[in-house]
Amino acid sequence: MKSTMRTVRPAWLAAVVIGTAAIGWVATELTSRGRLALPVLPFSSLITMGLIAVVCLVLGLKVRRWRDGKRDKVLDPLLAARTVVLAQACAYAGAVLFGWHAGILLDQIPTIALRTDLGVIWQMVALMAGGVVMVVVGVVVERFCKLPPEDNEPTTKPRTKREGHGEEEFA
Repeated sequence: MKSTMRTVRPAWLAAVVIGTAAIGWVATELTSRGRLALPVLPFSSLITMGLIAVVCLVLGLKVRRWRDGKRDKVLDPLLAARTVVLAQACAYAGAVLFGWHAGILLDQIPTIALRTDLGVIWQMVALMAGGVVMVVVGVVVERFCKLPPEDNEPTTKPRTKREGHGEEEFA
């Protein structure tokens, strides 16, 4: 049976952003009441986010080059499949990081005028920007890995059940 992987859907990314923003907002409320520090990732996490995005992009470009006809070497199908999975994970991780820090920032907006040090605000904005970069890279690399439809192939339709097997076979 042929299996197909679903692409990242913008609605799901938006749902992840909204859900994690709500969780980030609640977490900030709880940590503020306990007089704890804001639950913000350090600036050094931008390095990790950047490395993930770069590795994803490099692998995606390798797959795209092969897809577009530069077939000097054989492309390992497992590498291509892992690249798609990495791209999807990158997009969803970016959505989580963006949403989390957006929720914290929303909670902190009323206190911005009272702050003498805006460093943590800029830190949240930088982490949100890193999340957006991860989402964009993930979606773009996923599209790099998508094969164009063949013009000479008819549209695929499910075949009838094979006798005795009870499974559907897809073309």
